Amino acid sequence: MCSILLNEVSGDLVVVARVARTRGLRGEVIADLLTDFPERFDALENLIAVAPDGSRRSLQIEEHWFQGRRIVFKFAGYDSIEAAKQFAGLELAVPVSERVELADDQFYEWELKGCRVESIEGELVGCVSEVMRTGGVEILVVEDASGREFLIPMAQEICLKIDLNQRLIRIDPPPGLLEL
Repeated sequence: MCSILLNEVSGDLVVVARVARTRGLRGEVIADLLTDFPERFDALENLIAVAPDGSRRSLQIEEHWFQGRRIVFKFAGYDSIEAAKQFAGLELAVPVSERVELADDQFYEWELKGCRVESIEGELVGCVSEVMRTGGVEILVVEDASGREFLIPMAQEICLKIDLNQRLIRIDPPPGLLEL
């Protein structure tokens, strides 16, 4: 079985958290984790803040700690609640080159988006537009040229080959799957 890991990609960056709000009086912010590897923050010294308009700035992590399913950051040079307010809603990212390396049968969602999906006969089904998490087997949402969507389970018996270099997923759909 292949596993799909959470993370978003924004150009040459991998988004690992999104700032929800300020916390405390010392300029701390609390962020939602967008990574399956929270331990990565122990080795990080800097994050890149990405605004909705795409502008970026480097932030030095002074300290961090976990609070339930969230993470609290204190960035160097931002020492008041007023200074930290500007970070609310920003994405926190690392360069793609610093992403956590995965096992051969694991993939990030963003790596699969845009991949061509073909049958074992070489017939184009469409391109991956989304990966749905169901609590069980993940589902590839594949859209064809006409905009029709197909839901393809990421089961090993169906998704036979995933080649990220070729941006290709080869499937062997059971009878009727592509007619639904």
